[in-house]
Amino acid sequence: MIITKTPFRMSFFGGGTDMESFFKEYGGAVLSTTFDKYCYVNVRHLPHFFNYSTELSYSKTERVTDIDDIQHPAIRNAMKLLDMHEIRLTYEADLPARSGLGTSSSFAVGMLNAFYALKGKYADKKKLADEAIYLERNLCQEAGGWQDQIAASFGGFNRINFSANGYEVLPVIISPERKRQLNNNLMMFFTGFTRFSSDVQKVNALGALDKTVQLKEMLTLVDEAERVLTDVNADLDDFGRMLDYTWKLKRQIGSAVSNSSIDELYDKGIGAGALGGKLLGAGGGGFLVFYVQPDYQDSVRLAMRDLMHIPFEFENDGTKVIYYTPEIYEPKGY
Repeated sequence: MIITKTPFRMSFFGGGTDMESFFKEYGGAVLSTTFDKYCYVNVRHLPHFFNYSTELSYSKTERVTDIDDIQHPAIRNAMKLLDMHEIRLTYEADLPARSGLGTSSSFAVGMLNAFYALKGKYADKKKLADEAIYLERNLCQEAGGWQDQIAASFGGFNRINFSANGYEVLPVIISPERKRQLNNNLMMFFTGFTRFSSDVQKVNALGALDKTVQLKEMLTLVDEAERVLTDVNADLDDFGRMLDYTWKLKRQIGSAVSNSSIDELYDKGIGAGALGGKLLGAGGGGFLVFYVQPDYQDSVRLAMRDLMHIPFEFENDGTKVIYYTPEIYEPKGY
């Protein structure tokens, strides 16, 4: 039996520039972190006592005898990719799916990590990120960028650069105290709306306007935000003000990014004292994060009283196997 633990990610700047169609021409970069909310994938070989060969438990339960009959596209394609047979897979998570935290990519990374471990093989973080990108973007044909799979695999507070040659993961060098201060100044709330990121991406792609200008400007903000974090003489509150600016830019790149309900919630947070914030992920719902100075946090919490407040802490580990018990596997018929 194998159990993997894979974090969710919070993206601050550069979202959208991690789309292959953009960064292969203009380059791209994101500033993001993983935090202490996780998905867990439990995998083992299914004993031969049943009249089905594969059992899957996520938001629904599937029992099939043929891999092609699996409805979940990521599981079906991952099993084919790694030649997995006769398994029982269970998925659990600390936070809901389709909520802007890269949950589907965290699942993809954690599942691949578990599959490799079940086969007795080690897969490093880059291999897991690369194969999760291939799984979701190529095999499953889901629209979206590359940052979620990379963040979930590597973990930590990073700048991820994208180019025609691929990507590089660069940890942001920031003092523990400054990092703790940033963490303490961020507040996250669940809007209650959930959506498929790939659906939002598709709707946004249908817009007639070219988003290149906004994406290029969002890309420049990555440099400035990183400077604010790493320069001890910089005002950390500028990070919050820049979140407000990048959110306003992001709202211009697609009709599905926001809606009147989200705009009203965001305005309430700003009115209560938040310096800035954004909706996490592709848009359309999920989690709002605000940068709030300590003196205003009670006021913002009151303004957001109808929403669930989710305390969190940054994490550094990325995906990992937390339980490993090797099995002797003999296919049926032996």
